[in-house]
Amino acid sequence: MTENNRLLIIEDDFAFAGVLARRLTRYDFECQLAHDATQGLLLARQFKPTHILLDMKLAEDNGLALIEPLRQHLPQVLMVLLTGYASIATAVEAIRLGANNYLAKPVDTQTLLHALNALPEDVLLVPVDEEPLNPKRLEWEHIQQVLTANKGNVSATARQLSMHRRTLQRKLLKKPVS
Repeated sequence: MTENNRLLIIEDDFAFAGVLARRLTRYDFECQLAHDATQGLLLARQFKPTHILLDMKLAEDNGLALIEPLRQHLPQVLMVLLTGYASIATAVEAIRLGANNYLAKPVDTQTLLHALNALPEDVLLVPVDEEPLNPKRLEWEHIQQVLTANKGNVSATARQLSMHRRTLQRKLLKKPVS
């Protein structure tokens, strides 16, 4: 690593962001933390990071919506999207929007370093198993795909899935089944 590795961590979980910063500082990253979308965009302009770790779920904001503005301002930045709610639909959307990598939480240090050390043109996705998905995971993937098609609009997604909005919200709060 060179001394020029500036990492912006955009994560709404203060404790987790602090852990990431402490971990990666040991590997010669100069880290700055942002805990919401507005602060993340502001720090990106001021700090001019070479790397960005972006949480997909930022309280009321969606990290996917930040990818394009960050990429426009910092076209050469290496951007990794982290999520506790991994799905194929969101992985594809993140890469399509301009993220270089997509990792599911929890993530170990070596996996994180591998993603941060990749060449910006490399795209590293979470490996996809060849085994068929179980029905609950398949439902989760389908919900994520429809939600993405509706640009995150829960009400429109619920209508399209013929599901009550509150039921859909409960399903969205659950972590995906492996």
